[in-house]
Amino acid sequence: MAGGAMDSLVSTPAARPRRAREIDVEPLRRRLEETVDGEIRFDTGSRAAYARDASNYRQVPIGVVVPYTLDAGVAAVAACRARDVPVLSRGGGTSLAGQCCNAAVVIDWSKHCGAVESVDVAGRRITVQAGAVLDAVDHVLEPEGLMVGPRPSSHPTCTIGGMIGNNSCGASAQAYGKMSESVLRLEILTYDGVRAWVGPTDDAEYARIQAKGGRLAQIYRQLRELRDDTMELVRTRFPKLERRISGYNLDQLLPENGFNLARALVGSEGTLVTVLRAELAVVPRPAARSLAVLGFEDIFEAADAVPAVAGHRPLALEAMDDRMCRLARQERPDDPALRDLPEGRGWLLVQFGGDTAEEALERAHGLMRDVGQHATHTFLGDPAKEDELWRWREASLGVEAYPPGGRETYEGWSDAAVPPERLGAYLRDYEQLLRRHGYAESALYGHFGQGCVHGRLPLDLHTDDGIARYRAFAEEAADLVAAYGGSLSGEHGDGQALAELLPRMFGDGVVEAFGRFKAVFDPRNRMNPGKVVHPNRLDQDLGQRHFYPLEPRQKSFDYPRDHGRFGPAATRCVGIGKCRQHTFEGGVMCPSYRVTREEEHSTRGRARLLGEMVRGELIADGWRSAAVRDALDLCLACKGCRSECPVNVDMATYKAEFLSHHYRRRIRPREHYSMGWLPLWAALASTMPGPLNALAHTPGLSRLVKAVAGVAAERELPRFAKERFTDWFKRRGPARPGTRGKVVLWADTFTNNFDPHIGQAAVGVLEAAGFEVHVPPVALCCGLTWISTGQLGVARRVLARSVRALRPWAESGVPVVGLEPSCTAVFRADGPELLNTPDTRLLSERTLTLAELLESRAPDWRPASSGGEAVAQVHCHQSAIMGYDADRAVLDRFGIRTEVLDAGCCGLAGNFGFERSHYDVSVACAEESVWPAVRAAGPNQAILADGFSCRTQIAASRTGRQARHLAELLATSLSRPSSGGPPPG
Repeated sequence: MAGGAMDSLVSTPAARPRRAREIDVEPLRRRLEETVDGEIRFDTGSRAAYARDASNYRQVPIGVVVPYTLDAGVAAVAACRARDVPVLSRGGGTSLAGQCCNAAVVIDWSKHCGAVESVDVAGRRITVQAGAVLDAVDHVLEPEGLMVGPRPSSHPTCTIGGMIGNNSCGASAQAYGKMSESVLRLEILTYDGVRAWVGPTDDAEYARIQAKGGRLAQIYRQLRELRDDTMELVRTRFPKLERRISGYNLDQLLPENGFNLARALVGSEGTLVTVLRAELAVVPRPAARSLAVLGFEDIFEAADAVPAVAGHRPLALEAMDDRMCRLARQERPDDPALRDLPEGRGWLLVQFGGDTAEEALERAHGLMRDVGQHATHTFLGDPAKEDELWRWREASLGVEAYPPGGRETYEGWSDAAVPPERLGAYLRDYEQLLRRHGYAESALYGHFGQGCVHGRLPLDLHTDDGIARYRAFAEEAADLVAAYGGSLSGEHGDGQALAELLPRMFGDGVVEAFGRFKAVFDPRNRMNPGKVVHPNRLDQDLGQRHFYPLEPRQKSFDYPRDHGRFGPAATRCVGIGKCRQHTFEGGVMCPSYRVTREEEHSTRGRARLLGEMVRGELIADGWRSAAVRDALDLCLACKGCRSECPVNVDMATYKAEFLSHHYRRRIRPREHYSMGWLPLWAALASTMPGPLNALAHTPGLSRLVKAVAGVAAERELPRFAKERFTDWFKRRGPARPGTRGKVVLWADTFTNNFDPHIGQAAVGVLEAAGFEVHVPPVALCCGLTWISTGQLGVARRVLARSVRALRPWAESGVPVVGLEPSCTAVFRADGPELLNTPDTRLLSERTLTLAELLESRAPDWRPASSGGEAVAQVHCHQSAIMGYDADRAVLDRFGIRTEVLDAGCCGLAGNFGFERSHYDVSVACAEESVWPAVRAAGPNQAILADGFSCRTQIAASRTGRQARHLAELLATSLSRPSSGGPPPG
């Protein structure tokens, strides 16, 4: 607590830190810049990006340091010590209890200090820097058949240092234990400058340290005194529990645990020392896995069965209740993994490993034989389904954050753990507690094999009454857990959410010992102050207290997920950080972050700045904010976050809305006029494409044209077609009758003006499939280029015109086929949210991709000639809005063996990659994903890319390969002999 009862319980000389406003920032900033080899940031944008973690708390940092090396990080701590300011080490920033935000200098180790320094395969140990991301470490270990044992659901984002700070667990802790059990040694740095490797300390090692003398020897003497004074207290008051995460690991100082200082520091949440490096024990990867799913009458009966199931020694033993399952099914109603769950209202997910698939299967079947009639059960048996169900379990936090039709949920009491044999009884009492406080709709799930229960709560954190109710609940919940011999935290740590409740679990004597432990390392209380010891109140620093986002008088989009309001949309992010994952993990989100590894260039970082903008405190200039504009500048508007973010943040839409307001009645960047108005320039160019192409590609004039338009000099300007697709179609004559009915082939700006041969190929395919093809007689545009540049007034007018032109066909039930994925996505998603009219919603329902039409309206059509191979780059907007399932099915039907790349955005992203200021990032994105795949493609593999941007970026790869549209590939299959493959792209 900031003051009051806890002060009398903690006997420690640690002092309170001065508040940020009392610190003279300018001398601190200068000293950091002079002594630290790294990025020193005291700007508004950086402070906004680091003001929150994934918890309910908000504390604006003094500044941010991103060191280039570990030594630079050490220098940063020294500079802070010289100015007597607090320090917070930060990794992935996914903490759920508030331990990763503070009014301190934040040192972000994740960008540059993430090396795996050594791998000892035979000894099964590694040495890594603190900023190494878990999945990246496992990626290095995978070829050796090894992995880090603990694997929390934040594994794409969390760092080794953060896992050490939090004593992370995850589902795999069932088999491999907590992070403390993986730690062999740590290289640490104290606030006063002691840097040393620490680990188990026998008498000989202790004597060696004492012989050397100095501050380190003093630390060890004080720790031994603390151990001797508190030995019996620790032995009797610490719960005998696998998942005891709360408090400091004083038990690791006991003689029976080898006076292991490294493991004693694990879980200290950055309040004692800075961890620089770690030597970890790693474990063999299971050669094979299997998954058994057990269904029970309710989650309480599932919990009752845990001890018997755990006796089969699974790798993981997870659970979820019917509320969580219902939320997941609402999110993905057609997901086969969710559809095939056994009957019940509570489920145990039991994962086994084995040296062979047969061994893993037999262990799962052995469990099923044992449970017999006590549960319904199923065995998925399909590795893809198993992985999908496991992903759903890992994504539970995001799934339950915004329940459809329900109240928004928050962290607050989300990871208590009790002895597994008492779990069922505890859950029944906990459910009654939830009901008494009005939180009954909370889902229950978690790591039941070790008695750890998760579940967000529908808290009211906006009003004083709601916060008082939350406090009363937390105090009762703490007493309940303590009565069951449990731990307030079984995974997420104490941070600020639980720290002031620790006396209810441990008693005053143990909490006083925690204070003495902190004082040994940090007597001035400068290491992440206000957490664990001398904690801030659990209802202090709440980001939602009295927070009602500023709402613009006028907005352009409808924001259907957020009750039609921009403010809630801008603050939708809950901080999970999935947008910070690596390219090798697949997916689209977030391409600019993958290149820069910069927090402000992640979806989460941008959302944090937008959240501060609608708060109006730190970022006080609203829509005119240069900090927000700069953070959004490298957003490619790929829409990856709309589908891949666990809470469906839609940064492309937020960026368009922001740009619309930011440049209202102001001169815009030249790119907004040149590329944002591309449909108009293309229409004008259609009158004399030849001379304009010559002008744009004459060496001297080309440079001038690019300079005027804001286009990167390295880019080749697209050539206008000699004849537009719409003109070709008119010249072709009346529509040819078909047996499957009419379709409208929509001639988007890119197909119409640059690649009319794709439209022609599509006509041939559609007619061969039995459709009567119609093309609107005038050029129509969806408004995409105006949307992406935030010129939303023009976009609305352009889109409305197209909707009116297509309405007669839509009302008659005629499908509208789109060829350009980004434009098709406008009709499907952006259009209804931008106009929100019945006609726009009807057009959204009628709009299909070519593959979707062939799957839904011509499922039995297959040409006589087919076959071949292809490598497919899926357009980001297609991945986010329409998906690629129909395309896979059509390619399979045509016998085209297709490797679908899962490596992210190509990097061009419409106007983005053409802009001079974005060229380097655009190329770096391509080198992350699509260009290496194109280089690796075999000569007989066609390169398939439906997006104009994707094809343009592939053409710029200097491989000589040209990508082709699905329509072209299918048209080729119709015209070539039945043997052989498609001609290479």
